[in-house]
Amino acid sequence: MTADYAAIVLAGGGGRRMGGRDKPALPVGGAPMVRRVLDAVADASPRIVVGPARPGLDTDVVRVRESPPGGGPVAALAAGLSALPGDVELVAVLAADLPFLTPADIDALRQAATTDDHDGAVLVDAEGCRQWLCGVWRTRALRDRLAELHPPAGQRMRALVSALRPAGVDRREVGRPPPWYDCDTEDDYRWAEERA
Repeated sequence: MTADYAAIVLAGGGGRRMGGRDKPALPVGGAPMVRRVLDAVADASPRIVVGPARPGLDTDVVRVRESPPGGGPVAALAAGLSALPGDVELVAVLAADLPFLTPADIDALRQAATTDDHDGAVLVDAEGCRQWLCGVWRTRALRDRLAELHPPAGQRMRALVSALRPAGVDRREVGRPPPWYDCDTEDDYRWAEERA
């Protein structure tokens, strides 16, 4: 697909379940997880990382911070959207700890997000649960919904997406770690490192 979308990578979590470690900076297969996520959206423009100052990002990556710092994923999304040009129609919204996400997964999400009457598309896991921080959305739908949830700080992603209509995309493949796999705990991280 052509590069006609933007990407917002949410990289501001506190890593409480990992002893306060900076999860996006942890390497999987020799590369920080945030780098791996940015590689999956290498053709997006702009690419925005929301969170604290982070060394080693490409010079084209836009860096913003949620308000207040630590205000949660909806506040981070609002900060990322505020850095987008007004004419961006589609935006990938991704957690920074998705080490197995690929450009092909993003292409599948983009295609599904623009079909029928959907507000976007998200990956679904093996149990059929929607992965809200692994999707591509119509920018206008996100902006309209955020306006209804003002202020965004402290809001839950479930509250944001409850009124939206995303398609579910199943990208499971035999022999491949799932693209929606995130690293919330030390055990999750060890599993990812073993399979990278």
